[in-house]
Formats: sequence, C-alpha cells, structure tokens
Amino acid sequence: MTESNITGSITKDKLLELVKEEKIDTVVLGFCDMQGRLMGKRITGDFILENDISEGTHFCNYLLGTNFEMDTNDGYEYMNWDKGYGDYLAKPDLDTLKVVPWLERTALVFCDVYSVDGEEKIEIAPRNILKKQIEKAEAHGLSPHMASELEFYLFNDSFSNINKKGYSQLEPAGHLNEDYNLLQGSKNEPIYQEIRHQMHLMGIVIESSKGEAYKGQHEINLKYSNALKAADQHLMFKHGMKEICIQNDKSVTFMAKPYEAWTGSSGHIHLSMMEKGTHNNAFYNANDAEDPMSETMRHFLAGIIKYTRDFALMFAPYVNSYKRFAPNSWAPVSIAWSKDNRSAGYRMVGCGNALRFESRIAGADMNPYLAYSALIGAGLYGIEHKIPLSEELKGNAYNQDDVERIPSSLHEAILTWKNSDVVKAVLGEDVAQHYLHAAQTEQNDFDSYVTTWERSRYFEQS
Repeated sequence: MTESNITGSITKDKLLELVKEEKIDTVVLGFCDMQGRLMGKRITGDFILENDISEGTHFCNYLLGTNFEMDTNDGYEYMNWDKGYGDYLAKPDLDTLKVVPWLERTALVFCDVYSVDGEEKIEIAPRNILKKQIEKAEAHGLSPHMASELEFYLFNDSFSNINKKGYSQLEPAGHLNEDYNLLQGSKNEPIYQEIRHQMHLMGIVIESSKGEAYKGQHEINLKYSNALKAADQHLMFKHGMKEICIQNDKSVTFMAKPYEAWTGSSGHIHLSMMEKGTHNNAFYNANDAEDPMSETMRHFLAGIIKYTRDFALMFAPYVNSYKRFAPNSWAPVSIAWSKDNRSAGYRMVGCGNALRFESRIAGADMNPYLAYSALIGAGLYGIEHKIPLSEELKGNAYNQDDVERIPSSLHEAILTWKNSDVVKAVLGEDVAQHYLHAAQTEQNDFDSYVTTWERSRYFEQS
C-alpha cells in the first residue's frame, strides 16, 4: 500500500510535494476506452517534476477504435492504416487526481481525450460524449445526478488460472444463492470488506454491498453524485476491484451472463435531475401529493422509454449482453415504467426531493459514460419534443405481450440503432457511426466463431 498517509483526492501542488518527498513515485494517466476499460500510461515521479502533468500524454488513437482483443479492425473513419494511426492527447482532469491506496506510492488521474495538439475534443471518446450531454442538460437549467448498482461474480481463482482453464468449469465463490443472505455473504466478507475500505480511502463512496440472486454473485451500490463524477466512480470501482482481486489471487467478472443457468449481472442506474446550481429536484412536483412527478420528469422519462430500443447498444453493447434478458429473470424485457415494480424496465422510486427513476435495462458490462449519455440524451429529447408519458404499467410486465420489448439480440439492436434518426440527432453523426461500426465488428467476430455448443450439437448428428 502507499507509504503516504494521504488518501483520496489531492491537488496538483500536493502531488508534486508527495513526489519530492518520495511518497509518490508513479502517476497513472488513464482514460476510458469504448469498452469501458481504463487505458493509459504510468508516469514516473522524476518525469512529473521535470514536466507539467497538466499537458498530458500522447497515445495511439487506435485505442478508441479497437475491440476487446485490441485488434486494429478496418472500417473506422478516424483511426486506420491509411491515416497512419496517429496520436491523441490524454489531458488530465485534475479534479479527479487521487492517491490510490491499494497500490504502492501511486496516484491516478482521469483524462479527457483531445487532438494531438490539445486544441480539439475528440467527440467519440466516452467521457467527452457524456460531458456533451451534461452540457445540454445544463442549457435546460438541469443537472443530472446518477448512481450505479453493479452486480458481479467473485471467484476463488486468479484471472490467470481461469484463462489457463479456457474459461470452462468455472466455480463461483459460493455454493448457495446468497441474495440478501448475510451468512452466505460472510464467506467472502474479508475481500468485500477490503474492497469497501480501499474504495473509502480512495474517496469512492459505497453505500452498501449485499449477496445477489445466485451462487457467488454480489452487488455493490455506489453513492449518487453528479453524472460525470458518478461515471468516474463506476469506472474506478470496476478497475480497482479487479486490481484488488489480482492482489488476493481472486477474480471477478462483470459480464452480463457468464453461464446460461446463472442469473445475469445487472448494472442498474438511478437518475434524478436537479435544478442547476440548487439542491431542488426538478423531477418532484410538491404541489400534487397523488402524482408527484413534474412535467419535466414525465417528458424526460417518456423520451427514454420511447427511444430505449434506439439506444440499446449503449445499455447492452455485446453479444453476451442480450443473453441476460429473459422472462422472470430479474432482468427486464419490457420497456415500460412502474412504481416500485421490478418486472418493469424503469422503476419509479424515492419520494419528495429524492424522487427518481431506476433504469433496470443496462447490464454490469455497460460502459457507464455511454449508458449515462443515452439516458440523459434521450430524456432531454423527450423534454424538447414534449413527448407524453405512457400510462403506468400495472402487474407483471413479463406477461404483458402488448408492451414494447428490449431488442432480443445484438443483431436487432444494431439494425435499430442504424435506422434511428434520434440517435444521430442526440449523439451526432460521427459518434453514431463510430459506435455502430464497433457493434457491427463485435457481431461479425462472433458470427465467424464456431462454439463448443455447436460442435457438441452437430458434430455427430448433423
């Protein structure tokens, strides 16, 4: 662990002081890639003392045009061999500068992505996409506040060993359903307590953790904040949890559906909208006790519901993401809203100034900047076009065939995104095309792969 007693957020001047005192010797400059991973460089303390960290660091632009395997796929407009795979600039947002308590003498800062000369924001970078939607909200006098609830599976085996096993015969760290079960959760409490503690030192507030609805499955709820900080916390939590697991010879997965028989891992998102510069909830109508939803909330939620299918790629970005959507599975398939009803895609919760809605659509495999952007962008489109809110869904949404459904596959989500004028209007043509190509590349990779299921089914009997 770090030898400094300083934890959490620090200033640039404090960083330089800690480097001079040899309490910090490494600074991670990180940015979010399309897949929601933290990419970047480790900069030495000596370099920081000789150079201004505010100027950032360069990286090859292919990192915003690749897949999980880090392939240089053809077809991206801004990064390709014809253009020579040039550089982008990762420029630190010093408001995010923190000491990392679980790493030796290390600090970390999140970066925004700019052109190589630092003059132009790169529109396709996930954090920049979210910033643009936040700016749109602020132009309406609104400030989005959000929080993530992340489900995952823990394993008493290292990432390396699981890779050597070919990701087969996986055994989660538990043998009984541990949903809210304190005894079952106790079996892995030492690592969860360590994670909660280290995140606290990092300045990332965890409200609670609990067992989830399958063996070895758990959930951690992050405290709400403004949308950008909430997305940063989401990314840092996932990255940090993996690092802490590595240090303890364990592993964790946030993939949506590790096995067909296992409960899927969700990434629920809570969203409220404050009046800019105040603590007043723009979603709350204090003058109507029977219907406390304001017109702002009604139009905002209506926009999200109407265009959930259009933006599905940002809530469920991969082939595996769609395996999670199944009837009676705790993952919604219906695009509808209801009060405190977990069968609906959108659940209205809270009261008074805490009135908000929970999106139950996204999986734990989402990129938070993109999923948050889709919710904010679609919601603002609903406000701008005064889209009326549908009636509240009553009863079991799984059994109601007249309710619109989530796309059933990545293929369907790609087609819906491709044909959507609203996606282009909200995100811009360049962003829409870039992420369409990323999804098409992911689908093409899967379509060309022959699975174990196919061999076992067809090898002898076809």
